Amino acid sequence: MERRYSEYSERELRDEIAELTEKAQKAEQLGMVNEYAVHERKIIMAKAYMMNPDDFSAGETYEMDGDYEHTFFIEYMNGIFAWGYRKQNGQKVSTEEEALPISMLGRHVQE
Repeated sequence: MERRYSEYSERELRDEIAELTEKAQKAEQLGMVNEYAVHERKIIMAKAYMMNPDDFSAGETYEMDGDYEHTFFIEYMNGIFAWGYRKQNGQKVSTEEEALPISMLGRHVQE
C-alpha cells in the first residue's frame, strides 16, 4: 500500500522528488508525453508538502510558476492547496474557482 506524501519526512520527500525527476527526464527522452506529465504533477505535489501553507494568505495575489501571463488570487487555503482564481492584468480571468498546490505559487504580488 502506498503512503501519502503527507506521511513522508522531508528527507523522504527530497528522495522522492529526485527519483521522480529522473523518471520524468527518461520519459521525456523517450517521447512519453503522458508519463512525463504524470511525474511532473507528482513532483509538484511532493514539493507542496515541503512548503509551509502559512506563508500564503487568503485575500492576497501571487505569481504563478510557469505562467507569466496570470497571477493567482487566493480566496482561502485548505492544507497545501490555495483555492481561488487566476487574474490577468489585475482582472479576474474566469469565474470558476480552482485549487492549486502551493508549490505552483511564487512571490506575493502587490496590487
